[in-house]
Amino acid sequence: MLRRDRLIRMQVHELMDACLFAVSFWLAYVVRSDPRVIDFFRLDDVSPFETYVWLYLILTPIGPLILEAQGFYNRPIFSSRATTAWLLFKGCLFTTLALILTLFLFHSGIARLVTVLFGGISFLLLFAKEEILRRAFKSELARDQYRRRFLLVGSSEETARMRMELRNKSPEAMDVIAELDLNDTSIERLVELLHEHSVNGVIISAKRSFFDQVEAAVRVCELEGVEVWLMADFFKTQISRTSFDDFYGHAIMVFRAVPEASWASVAKQLIDFFGAAALLVILAPLLAVVSLVIKLASPGPIFFRQQRSGLNGRPFTLYKFRTMVTNAEQLKHELAAMNEMSGPVFKLTNDPRITPFGKLLRRYSIDELPQLFNVLRGEMSLVGPRPLPVDEVKRFNDPAHRRRLSVKPGLTCLWQVSGRNKVKDFKDWVRLDLEYIDNWSLWLDMKILCRTLPVVLTGVGAS
Repeated sequence: MLRRDRLIRMQVHELMDACLFAVSFWLAYVVRSDPRVIDFFRLDDVSPFETYVWLYLILTPIGPLILEAQGFYNRPIFSSRATTAWLLFKGCLFTTLALILTLFLFHSGIARLVTVLFGGISFLLLFAKEEILRRAFKSELARDQYRRRFLLVGSSEETARMRMELRNKSPEAMDVIAELDLNDTSIERLVELLHEHSVNGVIISAKRSFFDQVEAAVRVCELEGVEVWLMADFFKTQISRTSFDDFYGHAIMVFRAVPEASWASVAKQLIDFFGAAALLVILAPLLAVVSLVIKLASPGPIFFRQQRSGLNGRPFTLYKFRTMVTNAEQLKHELAAMNEMSGPVFKLTNDPRITPFGKLLRRYSIDELPQLFNVLRGEMSLVGPRPLPVDEVKRFNDPAHRRRLSVKPGLTCLWQVSGRNKVKDFKDWVRLDLEYIDNWSLWLDMKILCRTLPVVLTGVGAS
């Protein structure tokens, strides 16, 4: 895992733990001040909680700092429970001692039971958090979404060494999908592996490889929008932004043609998850009514399911409300000659396969709402290039078009707010998607979301 990724992961955990330490102190006070506890143990009353709020200035930063000093955040995700419990025990104990020392230095009295309860409750909450994360990361969905898939490129000796190092240092976060010796195989084989395995990145060790072949490999990856980690010399790129990083002690250059990991990208994931969850709750009555009407209006299933190409081309099942007749896929071949979109994508303004109710759903993009479940599952984002069917992606005739697959697909994008179905040239569609990728920011996402609402409500450009 790169240093930047490790740093962001550590900061996220520190923020969560700081909140849990704060909650633990409040719970300890609530338990100690409960009249039933006071009566049962015949204790004295405690001062109002507002008297001790200033202690949060000490507890919230010092707890995570003590855990960091213990090496808690540097341990593997799937370290043993005994190791996790021991590090947490020491961290909570030292944090409690720091609380007692602070009270002593500031001559501030507090019921001793509060400090004891704080230590115990903080340990239980933090251990419960770690257990929840352990189970979450072991789930099939987490393995699909958070484990990164890599190709190793270099000589056979170098790829074997890299594979062993990854297995020992990062078994829970990275999968080595395939290895490629550029001395014995062609660049075309690298392209085949990228398409076949939907990898997240390529690690190249060029110590003993030919520089012209490595440069060709970097160019192929940047056209595809696949991240490259190069343990070698410097090469000029046309699209990728180059940065230095540390990979378990190795100085490497990263050629990145997509936005890098940052707090903004973490915020985007949080907005996606909570935004999709909130919209599903708010729109639940509408979803129920639409489902009922579809069931009664025409024979067939309520939802349309189709394999679409997601991040790095990895297939996933996309959900939509069914707006067409049940044999729509079979009829598509008969209508191929009427396609209005250039390139591999099929678009038809007055598509005879669409049901009367389906036309209404499509006009206001209501048929897309079930994709909120895809966003909730982490397969899509609220904003991003629209996902295309797997068979259409296979027909891309320009390798540069695959760079639109280098970010998560979305519910809406620049194409949606720039004419939607009025865009007839696939190259213009790709141009808008790449413009979004190259200029991505949270502010751009917010602008696209704000522009999407009036476009959807008025049905502009829909068919």
